[in-house]
Amino acid sequence: MKKTRVAIIGTGSRAVYMYGPVLRGLDRETELVGVWGRSASSAEKTGKVLGVPWFTDMGELIRETAPQVGIVCVNYSANGEVGEMALSHGLHVLIETPIAHDLAQADRIIESARKRGLLVEVAEQFHRRPLEQLKLKLIAEGVFGRVHTSFNDFAGHGYHGVSVMRSYIGFDRKPVRAVGAVGTYPMDPHWSPFTGKIEERKESLEHGIVWFDGGEIGVFHWTGAGYDSGIRWWRSSRFLAERGMGITVGTFLDVEERLSVLAPGSEGPSFITVERILERCDGGPLVSLKAHTGLTDKPVVTWDNPFYRLPKGTAPQWHDDEIGVAGCVMSLVGAVRSGGTPTYGPLQARLDQELILAIRKSAAEGGAPVALPMEARS
Repeated sequence: MKKTRVAIIGTGSRAVYMYGPVLRGLDRETELVGVWGRSASSAEKTGKVLGVPWFTDMGELIRETAPQVGIVCVNYSANGEVGEMALSHGLHVLIETPIAHDLAQADRIIESARKRGLLVEVAEQFHRRPLEQLKLKLIAEGVFGRVHTSFNDFAGHGYHGVSVMRSYIGFDRKPVRAVGAVGTYPMDPHWSPFTGKIEERKESLEHGIVWFDGGEIGVFHWTGAGYDSGIRWWRSSRFLAERGMGITVGTFLDVEERLSVLAPGSEGPSFITVERILERCDGGPLVSLKAHTGLTDKPVVTWDNPFYRLPKGTAPQWHDDEIGVAGCVMSLVGAVRSGGTPTYGPLQARLDQELILAIRKSAAEGGAPVALPMEARS
């Protein structure tokens, strides 16, 4: 099968530190053919680092390099605008999160793709990380029974956190209303790795509750200091189900999965052991994750890393977040090749953004419930 030709649309930092290495690791399936940027200097710099031609004219990029897919990697505020531009030039697109900052623009992107027969995927990688994929497989195979309550407690901001919370309940479930509370509070002066300084800071806290059409409840918490403060070290996502529960607990990225089901005899919990299988006992790329459940009908549930390959020593040795991003890329590439649809897609991305907007709207209105879906306003 021919490699899918990919261009990076934008010169955001993730073009170099994330998408370049991921596409090199996917070199059996994809070929990076060029980069576009608004500024000649930034486009040239990014193109040289990635070793591909660089352009400031998108039409010229397409004529000269014939990409099929464009990865939109721009400033956070420009995702929607540049995503629309790439679609107008006939590219299937992977758009960084969020798909757009307002729902009207998200709807324009979705409609533009529909009219042109193009595909859109959104780089929501949190639920694609290996440990999350293993938990979702355990849920899908019925190990825990029905999940009815889901929490996200500082494990990802905004749409990221909402998306992880929704994943346990099921992306097919429709939210019907949301309430929210937002507050801003002072913090003691402390060091931020983003600025490299010890300084006075404030944090914005967001709390939300979402009800779904099947009676499920999702709870969301986030602090604006969650990515760069030693004061806010907590990370946790959780779900409650009919015959078990799952709790992720940890400090920053040093997390532990505490998964349990009802033990034989129905008197207490039986804890599931998660085993990480690497290519070698002393390291190497991730091969799979195994959940040893203790259940007689499903003693082992395995998630295989789709990016592991033989012969040994040829698989990319990615960390979990890179595996998640590779999943986003291949969701789109696979759909382009097969004529199918991406596994997450623009409608799910729009919904995740809609929910965080609904939580903030409720907070602005004193905690009044917001009915869903919300009206899209330009």
